[in-house]
Amino acid sequence: MTTVYEIDTWPWLTGLSRRYGRTVTLGNVPGEVWDELSGFDAVWLMGVWERSLAGLAIAGANEGLVKEFHAALPGLKDGDIVGSPYCVRRYEVDERIGGAEGLGEARAALTQRSLKLILDYVPNHVAPDHPAITEHPEWFITGTPEELANNPGDWFEAAGHIIAHGRDPYFPPWPDVAQLNAFAPGLRQATTETLKAIAEQCDGVRVDMAMLMFNDIFARTWGDRAGPKPAREFWPEIIRALPDDFLFIAEAYWDTEWTLQQQGFDLCYDKRLYDRLAHEDAGAVRAHLRADRGYQDRLIRFTENHDEPRAAAAFGPRNRAAAVVIATLPGATMWHDGQFEGRRVKLPVFLGRYPDEPVDDDLKSFHMKLAARKINAGEWELLENDDVLAWTWQNGDERHLIVVNFADRTAYTRVRGKWWSEGRAQWRLTDLLDGRVFDRDGGELAADGLFVELPAWGFHVLEVQ
Repeated sequence: MTTVYEIDTWPWLTGLSRRYGRTVTLGNVPGEVWDELSGFDAVWLMGVWERSLAGLAIAGANEGLVKEFHAALPGLKDGDIVGSPYCVRRYEVDERIGGAEGLGEARAALTQRSLKLILDYVPNHVAPDHPAITEHPEWFITGTPEELANNPGDWFEAAGHIIAHGRDPYFPPWPDVAQLNAFAPGLRQATTETLKAIAEQCDGVRVDMAMLMFNDIFARTWGDRAGPKPAREFWPEIIRALPDDFLFIAEAYWDTEWTLQQQGFDLCYDKRLYDRLAHEDAGAVRAHLRADRGYQDRLIRFTENHDEPRAAAAFGPRNRAAAVVIATLPGATMWHDGQFEGRRVKLPVFLGRYPDEPVDDDLKSFHMKLAARKINAGEWELLENDDVLAWTWQNGDERHLIVVNFADRTAYTRVRGKWWSEGRAQWRLTDLLDGRVFDRDGGELAADGLFVELPAWGFHVLEVQ
């Protein structure tokens, strides 16, 4: 798998309903819409599970969130706030977007187009009105009435128990979710059974904040409240219990990617590359790309997703250069609905409608050409060049050279590579994004390398013949 296309399901369906003048759910998405996704390898329908009414009420009463909602969506209406997709009440497809039958229709349409379906799984927490609150309170981190009285932002009362709000070790609790206990006997089996049920409906899951379930991280977050640390880690047994071809994608932070790969995840977020592309220079990016190829093959690269600011706004002039980088590296690439068109408003996940924004037709054309190429198979080599980012791909007779000037000034440099020493009389290089053709003398390339002049944030994606 090389390309994943993330769709914020609820606002996407709302937009389709406006486009077609009728209610569109997962079960009746027009075929031409699915056709537009042909060419990707997988579609991640983010946010299909039943959202919590209790969580929705908490969000609607939060002044900070409501202010954020109005800023993102002028003319906000009550019906626009649909609840968080990460405040899951049940792992059943929300009836308001088509239910299980609608998801089945959507999956069939995707399969017909050779597209895999990815859905969400949230291991760390559930909604405060999830059935397990009353049926299995032993699966949760619990406290005392005194702790609730002293720290009401950390705890809530449900079914006669004081339960912790979900959190990670570095930020305040999330007020709309209940914290599961990764060390609780029975929870791992329940997680396995839930994932088996999900696996009957899709081809893989993107696991939210997967590293929070590590024994050491969980113990650091919750201390003695979690109970004794288990002898085994959370994920390996669970992943082994699922079909071999079921894809596990980890949202990963804090340099936990390698450990998650060793525990069985097929792909892990490359947040480190994102940060370097967004905030650092070519040297920092190049250093990151010196990692082992086997490790890189199991990373998923991105410049945008529902958690990050829109790339068109956040990356500014480096947006296209960063896109070329992620699309032509080993591993997988994730694109986000609206990214190609240049959307600039980061929509809070609680909202079910996008604001109206103009389409950047030129940016869309660029992204469509880039995404269609899929240049990341075969033998990859990072070229050492202090002036630009450069690498080659060779897959049988196909050869490609990627050169990116990841800087705010013009680059003049020579790019050396092993191909130039083959003794060819002439080489033809065709830029696959703008169509320019460069014929170069083989002797000059062998002696001096390829001369490249690129403007600030400029790039070449070259087919080499």
